[in-house]
Amino acid sequence: MWKCPKCGREFKNRNQDHFCSQPPKTIDAYIAAQPESVQPLLHQVRDTIRGVLPEAQERISWSMPTYWNKHNIIHFAAFKNHIGLYPGDKAIKNFSSRLTEYKTSKGTVRLPYNKPLPLKLIADIAKWCCETGDHH
Repeated sequence: MWKCPKCGREFKNRNQDHFCSQPPKTIDAYIAAQPESVQPLLHQVRDTIRGVLPEAQERISWSMPTYWNKHNIIHFAAFKNHIGLYPGDKAIKNFSSRLTEYKTSKGTVRLPYNKPLPLKLIADIAKWCCETGDHH
């Protein structure tokens, strides 16, 4: 177990990414709490998802920005070296041929900060997740 020296919370993984205080209540607050260099990228992901899911509610779930409409559709989160996109394992399987240049696992895609964001791919994944149902 690893204990955060700032907040005292314990985690299974050493140097686990987390919020030391209360998790943010809105996506605006979530983005504002991230490093300045990452904020424009998070806004691009948010705007892309909102563009294809205008009916979805924005909320925070699992301390991550989440899009919801009768079920969780897709989540994203900022990490040290990448943005994690969480569409579920069925989406990863469905889009596998378009995800070859990204690290994936189970229901996650890692979008590294040092590459341009694949906004069209993010839009297509979000739309597919919404149309095909709850994959989380």
